[in-house]
Amino acid sequence: MDKKVRMADIAQRLGVSVVSVSKALAGKEGVSEQTRARIVETARQMGYVPLRTPDRSAAPASSGNIGVLVADQFFADNTFYSNLYRRLVNRCGECGYSALLELVTPEAEAKCAMPVMVQRKKVDGLIFLGEIGRDYLRAVCSCALPYVLLDFYDEDLEVCSVTSDNVTGGYRITQHLLDTGRDRIGFVGSTLSTSSIMDRYLGYCKALLRAGIPLRDDWVLEDRQGRTTFIPLSLPADMPQAFVCNCDETALLLIDALTRAGYRVPEDIAVAGYDDYHQDRPGLPPLTTYRVNTARMGRVAVNQLISQINGEEDAAENIVVGGRIIRRRSTAVE
Repeated sequence: MDKKVRMADIAQRLGVSVVSVSKALAGKEGVSEQTRARIVETARQMGYVPLRTPDRSAAPASSGNIGVLVADQFFADNTFYSNLYRRLVNRCGECGYSALLELVTPEAEAKCAMPVMVQRKKVDGLIFLGEIGRDYLRAVCSCALPYVLLDFYDEDLEVCSVTSDNVTGGYRITQHLLDTGRDRIGFVGSTLSTSSIMDRYLGYCKALLRAGIPLRDDWVLEDRQGRTTFIPLSLPADMPQAFVCNCDETALLLIDALTRAGYRVPEDIAVAGYDDYHQDRPGLPPLTTYRVNTARMGRVAVNQLISQINGEEDAAENIVVGGRIIRRRSTAVE
């Protein structure tokens, strides 16, 4: 059977965005008449057929809103998610949508309570921002709205997700420390808490195994209970030369713990984080980290959701967005 032509294929052929293709084929504003004609003709030539052709006369009117659901404990003091939400708002606005944020309390998540925005039919689709319980996810998604997972994924669910390249990020941070001459390297992060922490840990393991360095369980430190509740860090008796931390916040907590224990960073022990969203703190060395491309993650998530809203397809893929290392003093070699 021939592979079905997607809007993404048309966009790639013409060198335009998927959103432009979607608007052109749906007869919406936002593209020039010349571009619309090119897109329509190319779609005809390529044999594009929408996977869903809903009866617009019977369907409810579009709300023009995209809902963003995030666990309350993730959003409270988390600058990373605040920044990512801002990216979503900007991209939604560019595409003619408004973004509505609703915080999911632990009680609502435990009871699988339907979000107010869904109950009142205020949104055309949903973006789940940050990891959330599978039972809650299934309950909300039973309403049949299109949705995308942002900054997490679930191997057992065939849904569209957009994540940072966590495995590569963990690998490159660890390799950076190896390149500085440090081969005794630990990891800080509760690996079963989220898919992101697990994948960053797997990248750390990959770098060490490729270098022929055995893994040590006593150098993998727990940093939280559940997904977000941080716990005091317990330093090992035999200390490594460096630590890879699953996020910047944990890295700063580790530097505090090391300082109290009499260690200097980076002279005695190097520390690297992940995300690049923290603010430098007086008295602490600027943090080496892996910068997540939040702008692209937000843009891709919104584009994918709008494609589903417009009836292109029910995407079931994990889209991975790369980042880059930002080298600062916390891992410098004196």
